[in-house]
Amino acid sequence: MSIQRVIISGGGTGGHIFPAVAIADEIKRRNPSVSILFVGAVGKMEMEKVPQAGYEIVGLPIAGFQRKLTLSNFLLPFKILNSLWKARSIVKNFKPQLVIGVGGYASGPTLQMANMLRIPTLIQEQNSFPGKTNQLLAKKAAKICTAYSGMDQFFPTSKIIQTGNPVRNLVSKHAELLTEAQAFFHLDSSKKTILVIGGSLGARTLNESVLNHIQTLAASNVQVIWQCGKNYLSQIEEQFEDSWKSTVQVHAFIQRMDLAYAAADVIISRAGALSVSELTLIGKPCILVPSPNVAEDHQTKNAMALVKQDAAVLVTDVQSKETLVPTAIELLNNPASCEQLAKSIRLLAKPNACMEIVDACESII
Repeated sequence: MSIQRVIISGGGTGGHIFPAVAIADEIKRRNPSVSILFVGAVGKMEMEKVPQAGYEIVGLPIAGFQRKLTLSNFLLPFKILNSLWKARSIVKNFKPQLVIGVGGYASGPTLQMANMLRIPTLIQEQNSFPGKTNQLLAKKAAKICTAYSGMDQFFPTSKIIQTGNPVRNLVSKHAELLTEAQAFFHLDSSKKTILVIGGSLGARTLNESVLNHIQTLAASNVQVIWQCGKNYLSQIEEQFEDSWKSTVQVHAFIQRMDLAYAAADVIISRAGALSVSELTLIGKPCILVPSPNVAEDHQTKNAMALVKQDAAVLVTDVQSKETLVPTAIELLNNPASCEQLAKSIRLLAKPNACMEIVDACESII
């Protein structure tokens, strides 16, 4: 049966938004006349990114609990009730055949109301350790699409489909782009390249780790492509010396990530679910530095899922300022380790995740 009307709910970060849009794109590819409505959280990045991708979105006044004492925490119960009521109205009026939850604040009220209205739901869980909301919603979900094995400790085994995470199309042909990538970034083809990516907003710890060891990098005959994040660029440029420019390129944001991946010999990254899924498809040696500032320490668990398979190297956030760059240089100089890491991480890739998730959607309908 074709999909004619579907709601996709969630967001908050690119790790939730990009998979949601990828799922929507695949549904639309198969069903050109489909009506897709996104439900996000007011003030979050999905309210901007989803319309840019060509889809309609409505927002709920939902928010998360703040760790410090704030007025917003006292208003939270009212926001939850208001969001539940609004989500019920959205679902009733849109009349979807299916509601898909991708994680983030908005997915809780939306899927809860869909379940109450007896509309089937599907959960797409990106992380190796699900949040409490998805664990609760899973009890009534028809299917749960996961990125990692071993999720039966959180979800009913009969509902789990291990699909992997949907990723951006930019990772598909990186192997064919090396020459173009070296020209684009003005790289020396005789030198090895380290790619440092801390997400679109950057990562303070990764930035400080690179700054602390620029002299070491300059003395090691390597070159670095460094995405520092727009919030940190001016601060870094103030400390950056002209003599370093031949070794280290600083970018607020890298638009051509396909070329950056193609150029890299070793990749340093945070361990968000989407980043990890992209890295398995890239299939290159990786050093993961999980952010400690995420709910339930998701990133460490994501990273460990690779480390346990000898598919990545882990450097903790606390250790990174001292050990990250030396670890990267040591890895670059060990071809056997690089080859083994690349081989192991490629075995974890799930290139057909999006198609398998939409297959699951169609089976529910």
